[in-house]
Amino acid sequence: MTEARAVFAPSSFGGAAAGPLYLRLKALIQSAIHDGRLRANDALPSEREIASMLEISRVTVRKALTDLVEEGVLTQRRGSGTFVTSGAARVEQRLSRLTSFTEDMLARGLTPSVRWLLKTVAPPTPEEAMVLGLSTGERVIRLRRLRLADDRPMALEQAVVAARLLANPEAIGNSLYAALEAAGIRPVRALQRLSAESLNAEDARVLGVEPGAPALYIERISYLKDGRAVEFTKSHYRGDAYDFVVELTTEQLSGGGHS
Repeated sequence: MTEARAVFAPSSFGGAAAGPLYLRLKALIQSAIHDGRLRANDALPSEREIASMLEISRVTVRKALTDLVEEGVLTQRRGSGTFVTSGAARVEQRLSRLTSFTEDMLARGLTPSVRWLLKTVAPPTPEEAMVLGLSTGERVIRLRRLRLADDRPMALEQAVVAARLLANPEAIGNSLYAALEAAGIRPVRALQRLSAESLNAEDARVLGVEPGAPALYIERISYLKDGRAVEFTKSHYRGDAYDFVVELTTEQLSGGGHS
């Protein structure tokens, strides 16, 4: 923390002609990250301390920090403070191919990991029974996990599969799709529904962001080659860390025209 405080020496803050105070503070923090004076996961002094050191208002400090959090440069952990984001670059995922989170992160040179929150066999909800086409009395394997890349929380997922398809939930490692493939039932296609949501207090705590922070909510139903639904997953992806990209093309229609 001593090195972090040195970043906010009044002499480093620039002159009066350097622009609005909050932009000058943003530039100061970004410069310190760029040249290595602030490193990934370093804690910043509190708003009050920064304001006192630079002789500016806490409102100005809060504005600068809020902007940097929204840009993915900083992250705020409730009860802990403000930290430099680990791997500040956002992850970009294309939606044109069905891949697992583990495969996506490895393809980007990131190290995927899982923090398991729940592994259990339980009765399905009516929605799960309908989606998975379960018979009366069937049970599901219910999985809830935090997905991380280079130890940075990225997504909170809850997945269910029919219990008859995977004998032992404890045998599932980092990748559910790897377990399904080992059982000879890897999905070949999926339907996804995406929407924007604000995180509730509990989900935000697990993801290391503030309550109400933006997230991308995704429901996915994955299917086998014969058309049977095999997986039903609900996920919240951090809005400050993830971008989903869809490539759109125009196709030549018969007769030479376009719609």
